[in-house]
Amino acid sequence: MMITRSLAGVAFAAGILALAPITASSANASTTGASTASASTASASSSKWGPYYARGTKAKANGTLTAAAKDDPSLPNPLVKVSGSVVSLSRTPSTCGWALFRFTTFDSANQPHLMFRNYRSCSYGTKKTFAFSAKNVEGVEFKICSEKKASKPSLSCEYSGTWKSLYVYYK
Repeated sequence: MMITRSLAGVAFAAGILALAPITASSANASTTGASTASASTASASSSKWGPYYARGTKAKANGTLTAAAKDDPSLPNPLVKVSGSVVSLSRTPSTCGWALFRFTTFDSANQPHLMFRNYRSCSYGTKKTFAFSAKNVEGVEFKICSEKKASKPSLSCEYSGTWKSLYVYYK
């Protein structure tokens, strides 16, 4: 009975120590996000994202995101520009590196819509550059995959794993 309690205590302490860096980084991210949000009201903010790697480091993507200046913090951002590149790091010619973007926009009736952009590079070491912009943006998310050559990414690529948040504007 005593051994079970002490093992439970050790497991509890290990869990707290494992979560400490996560809470510290999220606290830093929240203060950084607050300073970015206040800075974006004064002028346009630009930030670098990446490099992000696909599982097994078979693809790499990085770039920049620029958010327009905002006067009213309760409205979505009027313009967000994303640019960057994706590189396939697989020597197999039938394997491509995919950069997937998902962003939330609002229409004139203030209804949210999900929009997607996909970019691929299928030649080893060759960069595929991309740039796009979106209006009335609330958030931009990113995911990178490496899989067989196709006209669009597979459902496994789109739905397995986690999306990385590049830009979120909280009301």
